[in-house]
Parts: sequence; structure tokens; C-alpha cells
Amino acid sequence: MIAYTEYFLLALGWIAFVTLHSVLISIAVTDFAQRRLGRYYRFYRLFYNAMALVTIAPLLWYTARLASSAFFSWKSPFMGLKWLINLAGIVLFAAALRHYSFLRLLGVRQILEVDRPAAAPGRIVSTGVLGLIRHPFYLGALLLFWAQDLDGTRLMVNTILTVYVVIGTRLEERKLIREFGDEYIAYQKRVSMFFPWKWMMDKFHRLSNPLHWKPQNAKGSCPSGNP
Repeated sequence: MIAYTEYFLLALGWIAFVTLHSVLISIAVTDFAQRRLGRYYRFYRLFYNAMALVTIAPLLWYTARLASSAFFSWKSPFMGLKWLINLAGIVLFAAALRHYSFLRLLGVRQILEVDRPAAAPGRIVSTGVLGLIRHPFYLGALLLFWAQDLDGTRLMVNTILTVYVVIGTRLEERKLIREFGDEYIAYQKRVSMFFPWKWMMDKFHRLSNPLHWKPQNAKGSCPSGNP
């Protein structure tokens, strides 16, 4: 049986990881880094990703070390549902990547674009999956977290990561409002955060009132979210 101290250390490690991850991408820290680093700020995203890899590796190892017998397993007839949820998570990632520059997410494009400002803003995009939900990456991650067999260790880690995703999304949206202003607020009003309620209601009203339906303004903006 795993000692409670080991669970405590694991929880502390994951909380420290998500806190560091959030602090490094916060408005205060990125503004400070941009002022101090100047033209070298273009390396910041690569540094941020490298820090994430270096700090998460020992956590993943320790999490695997503390794994125990699952108290919940996706057994028949629910095994098919498990794979459908996993597939949905993968599809969300793939659909979202169509609207992002993978090299920019890695931090490589910023380094290559030496003639452009390092923090040049993008555009809001509300087509494709970003016209259904604002944060497909985060929803995909949540689906992949929970569509697994659960033991005490995974339950604890999943809970911490879920709270982090929800809180982090709220903080990120404040950052996006600061960057895009009313344009992003209008996008929030049109498109749901995680589940496409607004899209579904729009489709329902369109079907129930075909003569009175007016198309929404599809003008969009930057791929929302910092995955």
C-alpha cells in the first residue's frame, strides 16, 4: 500500500508544476521578460516549453512508480465508449492544430522570424472547430485525462490537472481580452468555452425558425488559447 507521504509529495509536485507553468506564461512575467530581454524575447516560448519538459519528466516517472490497481476500469460494454472518448480527444487536437502554427507553439518560428516583433499578435479565428468551442486543446486534454482506468494516483493527478485547466483557461481569457478587447468579448458571446451549447442552440433556432434566422457575423480572430 502506498504511504500517504508519497501521495502528498506527488500532489505537491504536480501543484508546483502547474503553478510554475501558469506563472511563466502570466501577463506580469511575460511583460517583464519582454522588457528585460528585448529582441531576445523571441527565445522565451522555446525556454517555456523546455522548462515544461524538464519539470514534467520526473513527475511522470514518479506518477508511474506510484501506480496501483485500478478501482475503476472501462470494461465491456463500456470499452467502446472509452475509445470513442479518446478518439474525440485526438480529433479535437488535430482539428485545433489546423488553426495554429505548430512551429510557433514550439517556439521555433519566433526565433526564425528575426525581422518581426517577437510578440506580434495574431488574429482571432472563429472558423472550423474554433467556431464550435473556444478551447478545443483543453477539452481534448480533459477527455484524454478521464477516459482511462483510474487508480488512486491517477485520480489525484487528473483532479489537479482538471482544476489547473479550468482555472488556467479563465486566466488565459483575461489575457486574450487584454490583447483583443471587444473583439474577443464578442467571440466569447458567440462561441462556448468547452461544450458547443451556443452552436447547438443556434442550429436549433435555425431549424425551428428558418424564415426568421439571420446568420451570425462569422468574423473571427486569433486561435484562442495557449495550449
